Amino acid sequence: MRLWVYLPLALSALLPYAARVTAGRVAPSVAARTVTAAAVAAASGYVCCLALLALTLFDDLPPLWEFDDRPELGLPKPVPGMVALGAGLLLLFGVTRLVRDVRSRRRVLRELRAAGTPNAGLVVADWAEPFAVAVPGRPGHVLVTSGMLRVLSPQEQRVLFAHENAHLRRRHHRWVTVASWAAALNPLVSPMAVLVGRLVERWADEDAAVVVGDRRLVAQAVAKASLAGRRRQVAPAMGMSGSGAVERVLAMQRPRPASRWQSLVGVAALCLMVLVATAVAAVEFADVARAWLSMVA
Repeated sequence: MRLWVYLPLALSALLPYAARVTAGRVAPSVAARTVTAAAVAAASGYVCCLALLALTLFDDLPPLWEFDDRPELGLPKPVPGMVALGAGLLLLFGVTRLVRDVRSRRRVLRELRAAGTPNAGLVVADWAEPFAVAVPGRPGHVLVTSGMLRVLSPQEQRVLFAHENAHLRRRHHRWVTVASWAAALNPLVSPMAVLVGRLVERWADEDAAVVVGDRRLVAQAVAKASLAGRRRQVAPAMGMSGSGAVERVLAMQRPRPASRWQSLVGVAALCLMVLVATAVAAVEFADVARAWLSMVA
C-alpha cells in the first residue's frame, strides 16, 4: 500500500485552518453547516483509512503467515505490523471517546429535563445562578433560571428567548452533536467541533436580531448574559452565555454578514481530496488482499 492511505490523516490536520478562514467569510448559518460537513468527511476518511491499515494485520494470521518470508512469490507488502497495530489502537481510542461523548450528552439532558415540567415550552427554575439553555427534545424547551431573569431587562429577556428559541427551531444541537462525534473519532478535527459550537451561537444571535430588530440590543444582552452566566458550555444544550462572547458582541455591532460562496472552495476541495484518497486507498487494499488470498484459494 502506498501513501494514499495516509493522505486523509494529513488532510484532517489542515481542515481546521481552512474551516477557520471560511467561517470568517460567510454567514454563520452557512459556516456551521459547512464546517460540520467537513468534519464528518474528515472523520469518515480518517476512520476508513485507520480500518484499512488495521486490516493489513491479516497477513499475520494463519495460513497467510507462511508466505511472509517468501519474496519469490512477489506478493505486495502490506504496511509494517507496528503501523497496523497503532491504527487499530487509534480506532479503539476513537470509539471509546465516542461512547463517552454519547453517555455524557444523555446524562446532561436527563439532568436538565429533571429541572421541571415545561409550560408552553418554558421552564423557569428558581435558582440563584444566572443560567439559560435550549434543551432539545420532542418537543424541546427553554430552561431559564430566576437568577438570569433578574440580570436582564425586559427588552434583553426578549433577546434571550429569541436566541434560545432559534436554537430549538434550527435544531442547532444536531450540528453541534455531529461535529462533536466527528471530533471524538478523529481528534485532529477537534478545533472544528469547537468552531461549530461558536457558529451556532452566532447563528442564534443573528436570528434573535431579526426578531427584536436591534443588533445593539442583542450585543448588550449577550454581553450581560455571558458575564453573569456559566463560563462552561453545557452540551448538548445551548445557551446565550455560550462560547465566543467577545466575538459575538463585536459581530452584532457590525451589519449582518453576507456569504461569499467562493470562500467555500478551499474547504470543499480538501474534503474532496479526503474522499478521493480514501477511495484510492480502499482500491489498493482490495488489490493487496486479493493477491494474498489467492495464495490460499
